[in-house]
Amino acid sequence: MSDVSRDPSAGWLEGREHLLPVRIYYEDTDFTGMVYHANYLRYFERGRSDFFRLVGIRHAELLEMEEPTAFTIVRMEIDYRRAARVDDALLVRTTYDEVRGPRLLVSQRITRGDELVAEAHVQAVCIDLRGRARKPPKTMIERLRPYLAAPKAAP
Repeated sequence: MSDVSRDPSAGWLEGREHLLPVRIYYEDTDFTGMVYHANYLRYFERGRSDFFRLVGIRHAELLEMEEPTAFTIVRMEIDYRRAARVDDALLVRTTYDEVRGPRLLVSQRITRGDELVAEAHVQAVCIDLRGRARKPPKTMIERLRPYLAAPKAAP
């Protein structure tokens, strides 16, 4: 068993939102000194994964279930608003908004203080090990339920 005090930070939850601090290192930047655009994908992935970790959903455990489960990203829309640079301290902000059949709808933002750096709207699909879409396991939905957006009232 690991010593939690030595584990890397998985961020924290504030209400429905997960916050994950990210420091920008030289290796994250391109020749202009700005964060290379593809690295934002990695920061967003860390935010989604660490959200799961904090609410008790572990990817390794999903693979060990009687019906093994994984995820694939089927759509990701990113808007880059400001450039991040070496030494910046950013926050990756993640909310799991809705589960719709096998789909998980996720909203993410990366901020530097009060400034919006990038935002993403993500659709992940729960799959079996053959790559076929399937509904997420019941235990996963139960752990996510308190963090999902309230259902919209019918007009």
